[in-house]
Amino acid sequence: MSQTVDRALSILPLLAEGPADLGRVADRLGVHKSTALRLLRTLHEHGLVYRQSDQRYRLGARLFALAQEAVENLDIREIAHPHLVRLNEQCGHTVHLAVHEEGEVLYIDKVESRYPVRMYSRIGKPVAITVAAVAKLLLADLPEPERRAVADKLDYPMYTSRSTPNAPAFLRELEKVREQGWATDLGGHEESINCVAAPISGTDGRVVAAMSVSAPNVVVTADELLTLLPLVRRTADAISGEYSGKTPTPTVTPASTPTPRPMPTKDNG
Repeated sequence: MSQTVDRALSILPLLAEGPADLGRVADRLGVHKSTALRLLRTLHEHGLVYRQSDQRYRLGARLFALAQEAVENLDIREIAHPHLVRLNEQCGHTVHLAVHEEGEVLYIDKVESRYPVRMYSRIGKPVAITVAAVAKLLLADLPEPERRAVADKLDYPMYTSRSTPNAPAFLRELEKVREQGWATDLGGHEESINCVAAPISGTDGRVVAAMSVSAPNVVVTADELLTLLPLVRRTADAISGEYSGKTPTPTVTPASTPTPRPMPTKDNG
């Protein structure tokens, strides 16, 4: 039975390459045509393959419907949360997960720092879109015309001297983020807070969410936080792999974590 299932499933990636006749399917599976025909008929009955008028087979509409339904039912927060917790355990700092919805970038999950510092960010709260690292990643993935349209509509409050001052500067920053594949907010929202972020991608390679690690500079310096970038990116890759149905990449524990110097503050990742 397991061999039969294996053979039937092997037909699907073959047909993903394009329509194929019975002989090609049999050759690819290394079986007699009668065996290949039985497998194709079973898949056809379930709507997973379709027999064309030229007697070749292609993927069936039911397969696409199932794939779409599966994607719509994926919960990125549920998938990401265990990874965010693990990252927090490894580095100790506040970890955020954010998505882009209806013109805003919103936090949808947060794991608090283990240090005696509590951040004011809240799940469901919009981020400071022109400076937040997660927002840069989500907007950088938009097509260029859409990026420009969004940038032109935004206000550019100068939270600090490091805040993004205007649309041209924001677009340059988004292009940089798009090229390097990660983003930072180093005192752009608050002088005392630094943040490093990485994108989470779906099956089509588009960014579906962004995650970040934030910490006040009384706990770690910006340079020290940036040393966590490889770990943050591996965590994001692991979430992306699980979200898109691929084998997740295990995260790696950093060699050491800087000694905290606690002071109450807040953040925006």
